[in-house]
Amino acid sequence: MSTRTLQHVIPSIPTSDGAGVKLRRSIGAQRGLYLDPFLMLDEFGTDNPGDYIAGFPSHPHRGFQTVTYMLDGRMQHRDHLGNVGDLGPGGVQWMSAGRGVIHSEMPLQESGRMRGFQLWINLPGKDKLQPAWYRDIPAAEIPLAALPDGGSIKVIAGSVQIGTQTLDGPINGSTQRLSTDPLYIDLDLPAGARHQQAIAAGHNAFVYTYEGSVSIGEGAAAKAVPAQAAGVLTQGEQVTIVAGAQGARLVLIAGQPIREPVVQYGPFVMNTREEIEQAIRDYNDGTLTEAA
Repeated sequence: MSTRTLQHVIPSIPTSDGAGVKLRRSIGAQRGLYLDPFLMLDEFGTDNPGDYIAGFPSHPHRGFQTVTYMLDGRMQHRDHLGNVGDLGPGGVQWMSAGRGVIHSEMPLQESGRMRGFQLWINLPGKDKLQPAWYRDIPAAEIPLAALPDGGSIKVIAGSVQIGTQTLDGPINGSTQRLSTDPLYIDLDLPAGARHQQAIAAGHNAFVYTYEGSVSIGEGAAAKAVPAQAAGVLTQGEQVTIVAGAQGARLVLIAGQPIREPVVQYGPFVMNTREEIEQAIRDYNDGTLTEAA
Protein backbone atom coordinates (compact mmCIF):
# COMPACT_ATOMS: atom_id res chain seq x y z
CA MET A 1 0.00 0.00 0.00
CA SER A 2 1.30 3.48 -0.84
CA THR A 3 2.08 5.63 2.19
CA ARG A 4 0.99 9.20 2.75
CA THR A 5 3.47 11.78 4.03
CA LEU A 6 3.12 15.31 5.37
CA GLN A 7 2.61 17.65 2.41
CA HIS A 8 2.23 21.00 4.15
CA VAL A 9 0.96 22.64 7.32
CA ILE A 10 -1.87 25.14 7.77
CA PRO A 11 -1.35 26.87 11.14
CA SER A 12 -4.47 27.75 13.10
CA ILE A 13 -4.99 31.43 13.83
CA PRO A 14 -6.97 33.04 16.67
CA THR A 15 -10.29 34.52 15.59
CA SER A 16 -13.89 34.78 16.76
CA ASP A 17 -17.27 33.88 15.36
CA GLY A 18 -20.93 33.91 16.32
CA ALA A 19 -21.53 36.52 19.00
CA GLY A 20 -17.84 36.67 19.89
CA VAL A 21 -16.87 33.06 20.64
CA LYS A 22 -13.08 32.83 20.64
CA LEU A 23 -11.56 29.99 18.61
CA ARG A 24 -8.67 28.94 16.38
CA ARG A 25 -9.22 28.37 12.64
CA SER A 26 -6.92 26.32 10.37
CA ILE A 27 -8.71 25.00 7.28
CA GLY A 28 -10.55 28.05 5.89
CA ALA A 29 -8.49 30.56 7.87
CA GLN A 30 -7.99 32.45 4.62
CA ARG A 31 -10.56 32.67 1.84
CA GLY A 32 -9.81 29.93 -0.64
CA LEU A 33 -7.58 28.02 1.81
CA TYR A 34 -9.80 24.94 1.59
CA LEU A 35 -8.97 21.24 1.37
CA ASP A 36 -11.72 19.92 -0.90
CA PRO A 37 -14.31 18.94 0.35
CA PHE A 38 -13.45 20.59 3.69
CA LEU A 39 -14.23 24.28 3.99
CA MET A 40 -13.30 25.06 7.58
CA LEU A 41 -12.02 23.56 10.83
CA ASP A 42 -12.44 25.54 14.05
CA GLU A 43 -11.02 24.47 17.41
CA PHE A 44 -12.52 26.09 20.49
CA GLY A 45 -11.23 25.55 24.01
CA THR A 46 -11.29 27.78 27.07
CA ASP A 47 -12.02 27.86 30.81
CA ASN A 48 -13.15 31.48 30.57
CA PRO A 49 -16.94 31.75 30.10
CA GLY A 50 -16.45 35.20 28.62
CA ASP A 51 -14.89 33.50 25.60
CA TYR A 52 -17.98 31.39 24.82
CA ILE A 53 -21.03 32.52 26.81
CA ALA A 54 -22.56 34.59 23.96
CA GLY A 55 -22.62 31.49 21.75
CA PHE A 56 -23.93 31.37 18.20
CA PRO A 57 -27.39 32.99 18.08
CA SER A 58 -29.84 32.19 15.30
CA HIS A 59 -28.21 32.30 11.84
CA PRO A 60 -28.71 30.73 8.38
CA HIS A 61 -26.74 28.21 6.30
CA ARG A 62 -27.03 26.85 2.77
CA GLY A 63 -25.00 24.47 0.63
CA PHE A 64 -22.83 22.47 3.07
CA GLN A 65 -22.72 20.36 6.25
CA THR A 66 -21.60 21.31 9.76
CA VAL A 67 -20.14 18.80 12.21
CA THR A 68 -19.75 19.85 15.84
CA TYR A 69 -17.71 17.54 18.09
CA MET A 70 -17.71 18.39 21.79
CA LEU A 71 -14.81 17.33 24.01
CA ASP A 72 -15.78 19.25 27.17
CA GLY A 73 -18.82 21.31 28.11
CA ARG A 74 -22.37 21.41 26.85
CA MET A 75 -24.22 23.30 24.09
CA GLN A 76 -27.76 23.24 22.73
CA HIS A 77 -28.78 23.22 19.06
CA ARG A 78 -32.16 24.59 17.95
CA ASP A 79 -33.34 24.93 14.36
CA HIS A 80 -36.36 25.93 12.29
CA LEU A 81 -37.27 22.26 11.78
CA GLY A 82 -38.01 21.93 15.49
CA ASN A 83 -34.86 19.95 16.32
CA VAL A 84 -33.44 20.53 19.79
CA GLY A 85 -30.12 18.81 20.47
CA ASP A 86 -28.19 18.68 23.74
CA LEU A 87 -24.51 18.33 22.83
CA GLY A 88 -22.48 17.05 25.77
CA PRO A 89 -18.93 15.75 26.29
CA GLY A 90 -17.95 13.32 23.56
CA GLY A 91 -21.11 13.98 21.53
CA VAL A 92 -21.49 15.05 17.91
CA GLN A 93 -24.07 17.03 15.98
CA TRP A 94 -24.12 16.45 12.22
CA MET A 95 -26.24 18.88 10.21
CA SER A 96 -26.74 19.08 6.46
CA ALA A 97 -27.96 22.58 5.66
CA GLY A 98 -28.90 21.65 2.10
CA ARG A 99 -31.27 24.25 0.66
CA GLY A 100 -31.43 26.11 3.93
CA VAL A 101 -31.51 25.90 7.70
CA ILE A 102 -31.75 28.54 10.41
CA HIS A 103 -30.32 27.42 13.73
CA SER A 104 -28.60 28.49 16.93
CA GLU A 105 -25.89 26.89 19.07
CA MET A 106 -25.87 28.21 22.61
CA PRO A 107 -23.96 27.20 25.78
CA LEU A 108 -25.81 25.19 28.42
CA GLN A 109 -23.32 26.27 31.09
CA GLU A 110 -22.31 29.52 32.74
CA SER A 111 -18.86 28.41 33.87
CA GLY A 112 -16.31 25.67 33.38
CA ARG A 113 -14.38 24.40 30.40
CA MET A 114 -15.80 24.28 26.88
CA ARG A 115 -13.74 22.57 24.19
CA GLY A 116 -14.35 20.97 20.82
CA PHE A 117 -14.34 21.34 17.05
CA GLN A 118 -16.60 22.49 14.25
CA LEU A 119 -15.94 21.17 10.75
CA TRP A 120 -17.63 22.42 7.56
CA ILE A 121 -17.94 19.91 4.71
CA ASN A 122 -18.96 21.11 1.26
CA LEU A 123 -21.82 19.51 -0.68
CA PRO A 124 -21.73 18.79 -4.41
CA GLY A 125 -23.92 21.05 -6.54
CA LYS A 126 -26.55 18.34 -7.00
CA ASP A 127 -27.10 18.20 -3.20
CA LYS A 128 -26.93 21.88 -2.30
CA LEU A 129 -30.69 22.45 -2.63
CA GLN A 130 -31.81 19.19 -1.03
CA PRO A 131 -33.88 19.29 2.20
CA ALA A 132 -31.94 19.98 5.38
CA TRP A 133 -31.41 17.22 7.93
CA TYR A 134 -29.95 16.96 11.41
CA ARG A 135 -28.66 14.20 13.66
CA ASP A 136 -27.76 14.39 17.34
CA ILE A 137 -25.22 11.67 18.27
CA PRO A 138 -24.50 11.11 21.99
CA ALA A 139 -21.07 9.85 23.04
CA ALA A 140 -22.46 6.37 23.79
CA GLU A 141 -23.29 5.88 20.09
CA ILE A 142 -19.75 6.59 18.87
CA PRO A 143 -17.61 3.41 18.63
CA LEU A 144 -14.51 3.38 20.85
CA ALA A 145 -11.82 0.70 20.65
CA ALA A 146 -8.37 0.00 22.04
CA LEU A 147 -5.45 0.10 19.60
CA PRO A 148 -2.88 -2.72 19.35
CA ASP A 149 0.05 -0.38 20.11
CA GLY A 150 -1.74 1.33 22.99
CA GLY A 151 -4.24 4.14 23.14
CA SER A 152 -7.71 4.28 21.64
CA ILE A 153 -9.70 5.29 18.57
CA LYS A 154 -13.17 6.82 18.26
CA VAL A 155 -14.94 6.61 14.90
CA ILE A 156 -17.29 9.51 14.26
CA ALA A 157 -17.69 8.93 10.52
CA GLY A 158 -16.61 6.22 8.13
CA SER A 159 -15.48 2.64 8.71
CA VAL A 160 -12.20 1.57 10.34
CA GLN A 161 -10.63 -1.88 10.55
CA ILE A 162 -8.81 -2.67 13.81
CA GLY A 163 -7.45 -6.20 13.53
CA THR A 164 -10.46 -8.39 12.76
CA GLN A 165 -12.89 -5.80 14.13
CA THR A 166 -14.76 -3.34 11.88
CA LEU A 167 -15.82 -0.09 13.55
CA ASP A 168 -18.67 1.65 11.77
CA GLY A 169 -19.17 5.28 12.70
CA PRO A 170 -22.74 6.53 13.23
CA ILE A 171 -22.32 8.63 10.05
CA ASN A 172 -21.14 7.26 6.69
CA GLY A 173 -20.90 3.68 7.88
CA SER A 174 -20.32 0.76 5.54
CA THR A 175 -24.01 0.46 4.61
CA GLN A 176 -24.93 4.12 4.01
CA ARG A 177 -22.40 6.42 2.35
CA LEU A 178 -22.51 10.20 2.06
CA SER A 179 -21.52 11.86 -1.22
CA THR A 180 -18.15 13.03 0.17
CA ASP A 181 -17.49 9.68 1.94
CA PRO A 182 -16.03 11.35 5.07
CA LEU A 183 -13.72 9.63 7.53
CA TYR A 184 -13.53 11.35 10.94
CA ILE A 185 -11.62 9.67 13.77
CA ASP A 186 -10.28 10.83 17.14
CA LEU A 187 -7.04 9.20 18.31
CA ASP A 188 -5.63 9.12 21.85
CA LEU A 189 -2.06 7.81 21.71
CA PRO A 190 0.41 7.24 24.58
CA ALA A 191 4.03 8.36 24.30
CA GLY A 192 5.79 6.75 21.34
CA ALA A 193 2.74 4.82 20.16
CA ARG A 194 2.48 4.09 16.44
CA HIS A 195 -0.81 3.92 14.58
CA GLN A 196 -1.22 3.01 10.92
CA GLN A 197 -4.50 4.14 9.38
CA ALA A 198 -5.92 3.18 5.99
CA ILE A 199 -7.36 6.07 3.98
CA ALA A 200 -9.22 5.66 0.69
CA ALA A 201 -7.02 6.43 -2.30
CA GLY A 202 -7.94 9.73 -3.90
CA HIS A 203 -9.41 11.21 -0.73
CA ASN A 204 -7.93 14.41 0.67
CA ALA A 205 -6.85 14.06 4.30
CA PHE A 206 -5.36 15.97 7.21
CA VAL A 207 -4.55 15.56 10.89
CA TYR A 208 -5.00 18.12 13.66
CA THR A 209 -3.17 17.61 16.96
CA TYR A 210 -4.93 19.20 19.94
CA GLU A 211 -2.83 17.69 22.76
CA GLY A 212 0.82 16.63 22.72
CA SER A 213 2.64 16.12 19.44
CA VAL A 214 2.85 13.67 16.53
CA SER A 215 4.99 12.94 13.51
CA ILE A 216 3.86 11.58 10.17
CA GLY A 217 5.97 8.68 8.89
CA GLU A 218 8.82 6.86 10.57
CA GLY A 219 12.58 7.15 10.89
CA ALA A 220 14.50 9.79 8.98
CA ALA A 221 11.50 10.51 6.74
CA ALA A 222 9.20 11.42 9.64
CA LYS A 223 7.91 14.99 9.78
CA ALA A 224 6.45 16.66 12.87
CA VAL A 225 3.03 18.30 12.85
CA PRO A 226 3.01 21.46 15.01
CA ALA A 227 0.44 21.69 17.77
CA GLN A 228 -2.86 23.35 16.80
CA ALA A 229 -2.20 23.12 13.08
CA ALA A 230 -3.69 21.12 10.23
CA GLY A 231 -1.14 18.76 8.73
CA VAL A 232 -2.25 18.12 5.15
CA LEU A 233 -1.26 14.67 3.85
CA THR A 234 -0.10 13.61 0.41
CA GLN A 235 -2.05 11.03 -1.57
CA GLY A 236 -1.74 7.33 -0.72
CA GLU A 237 -3.60 4.43 0.84
CA GLN A 238 -2.38 4.63 4.43
CA VAL A 239 -0.63 6.91 6.91
CA THR A 240 1.63 6.16 9.87
CA ILE A 241 1.23 8.43 12.91
CA VAL A 242 3.71 8.31 15.81
CA ALA A 243 3.00 10.07 19.11
CA GLY A 244 5.63 12.27 20.70
CA ALA A 245 7.20 12.01 24.15
CA GLN A 246 4.11 13.40 25.89
CA GLY A 247 1.62 11.31 23.93
CA ALA A 248 -0.98 12.88 21.65
CA ARG A 249 -4.64 13.46 21.03
CA LEU A 250 -5.59 14.29 17.47
CA VAL A 251 -8.31 14.07 14.87
CA LEU A 252 -7.76 12.57 11.42
CA ILE A 253 -10.24 13.67 8.76
CA ALA A 254 -10.51 12.59 5.12
CA GLY A 255 -13.05 12.90 2.32
CA GLN A 256 -13.65 12.52 -1.39
CA PRO A 257 -12.98 15.80 -3.22
CA ILE A 258 -15.91 17.32 -5.11
CA ARG A 259 -13.83 19.23 -7.68
CA GLU A 260 -16.41 21.95 -8.29
CA PRO A 261 -16.12 25.75 -8.01
CA VAL A 262 -16.53 27.10 -4.47
CA VAL A 263 -18.14 30.51 -3.97
CA GLN A 264 -18.63 31.44 -0.33
CA TYR A 265 -20.39 34.38 1.24
CA GLY A 266 -20.45 33.96 5.01
CA PRO A 267 -22.89 31.13 5.84
CA PHE A 268 -23.71 30.36 2.19
CA VAL A 269 -21.50 28.11 0.04
CA MET A 270 -22.52 27.59 -3.59
CA ASN A 271 -20.95 27.02 -7.02
CA THR A 272 -21.59 30.43 -8.60
CA ARG A 273 -21.99 34.06 -7.58
CA GLU A 274 -25.53 34.01 -8.98
CA GLU A 275 -26.44 31.17 -6.62
CA ILE A 276 -25.03 33.15 -3.70
CA GLU A 277 -27.10 36.18 -4.69
CA GLN A 278 -30.18 33.95 -4.85
CA ALA A 279 -29.43 32.59 -1.36
CA ILE A 280 -29.22 36.15 0.01
CA ARG A 281 -32.53 37.05 -1.66
CA ASP A 282 -34.16 33.90 -0.31
CA TYR A 283 -32.95 34.67 3.23
CA ASN A 284 -34.09 38.29 3.05
CA ASP A 285 -37.56 37.40 1.78
CA GLY A 286 -38.02 34.49 4.19
CA THR A 287 -37.93 31.64 1.67
CA LEU A 288 -34.46 30.22 2.40
CA THR A 289 -35.89 27.21 4.24
CA GLU A 290 -38.86 26.56 1.97
CA ALA A 291 -38.90 23.56 -0.35
CA ALA A 292 -37.45 24.18 -3.80
